[in-house]
Amino acid sequence: MDDLLFLTHRIPYPPDKGDKIRSFHWLQGLSSRFRIHLATFIDDPRDEAHVDALHRYCESLHVVRLRRHRLALAALPAFARREALSLAVYRDAGLRAWLSDVCRRHSIVAALAFSSGVAPYLAAPELRTVRKVVDFVDVDSDKWRQYASGARWPKRWIYAREARCLVRDEARLARLSDVSVLVSPAEAALFGRQVSSRVPIEAIENGVDVEFFDPRRSYPNPYTHSKVLVFTGAMDYAANADAVNWFANEVFADVRERCPQAAFYIVGSNPSPSVRRLSELPGVVVTGRVPDVRPYLAHAAAAVAPLRLARGVQNKVLEALAMDRPVLATPQAVEGLEEGVSVIDAVTDCASDLAARAVALLQGGSPIEPGRRRAFVQQRYSWQRSVDRLSAALRDVVAGTRGADLTAGEISGMSSSIIQ
Repeated sequence: MDDLLFLTHRIPYPPDKGDKIRSFHWLQGLSSRFRIHLATFIDDPRDEAHVDALHRYCESLHVVRLRRHRLALAALPAFARREALSLAVYRDAGLRAWLSDVCRRHSIVAALAFSSGVAPYLAAPELRTVRKVVDFVDVDSDKWRQYASGARWPKRWIYAREARCLVRDEARLARLSDVSVLVSPAEAALFGRQVSSRVPIEAIENGVDVEFFDPRRSYPNPYTHSKVLVFTGAMDYAANADAVNWFANEVFADVRERCPQAAFYIVGSNPSPSVRRLSELPGVVVTGRVPDVRPYLAHAAAAVAPLRLARGVQNKVLEALAMDRPVLATPQAVEGLEEGVSVIDAVTDCASDLAARAVALLQGGSPIEPGRRRAFVQQRYSWQRSVDRLSAALRDVVAGTRGADLTAGEISGMSSSIIQ
């Protein structure tokens, strides 16, 4: 079995939020095909309890604890170097030393970086002859551009600067890698327009665990309301917080007026202050972290995905479809689904239209035949299929001869920057 270096910007366990779900399935699936040497970061102290669970998948493991003051310490040098803050925060001398030691003791044949944040480590001199794959997941530069468009000063300026820096850095990191991976064909096409056409780009989509998200099982009803719309997701994530605030204030108020029995449940960990305040609105319930989201999906009339800032394929949408629940969404939330839009009950970013579709569903049910949504994700979104494609990409680059497209000077500059 060959040795694989795997770098992630967030601990890939437990798989309880979007990026961790994807990185966990890469770790789990590749662990039967490679000896994995994993370096990862912890940004939530509660994840400390899960470090030991990673050992079953790894030959060796290095964990870096991100402290709150780290971003502030990284910010000034990053500004001086005109570097993206989301790259600077992951610079760590301890990880750099661990990487050097791993390369000395093991014959690393390939390196996989999960997200642009940790991809600069691939410029380390020890990895000069190692084949490299970067899973960018989403086009982060465009995400920050979206954030900037809806923010006030000074956040608008900071977000716009981050977008500009990342456009440049994404192009450099793509040229450093042998293959760049994105989460959907739409993201891959956007990424391709922003970087050199010489860079190989592959879309490898998310999957969903259809055995876990199975509507045929019996789940206790967690609701005290009879007509529930539910949103699931990490509630300290800005895009999710924006989505539920918009839906509660601009859509659900209209729904509630026409359907007084309706309730809107916001289910997810770490609700921000703005999200917690939504519980003051009639019919809105903020649960915080729950042990299992499946009962909330199983007994809801519909899941809502009213995201206005979104990238790629949304796990929350795939999970709701796997549970065969109706989904009401904005176009941004289903952009990566492509033909899957046919199993979504409503796709609109007009508040009044979304409210009308929600009321029609609550009062009359969904016109989409039972089982069709689940059949779609079973056929199209399999983690096994996605892991097979990623593994094949890694094997192909190991067997290939393509090298980094950067000049020696550019690689040397990136190598120096990751340990400064």
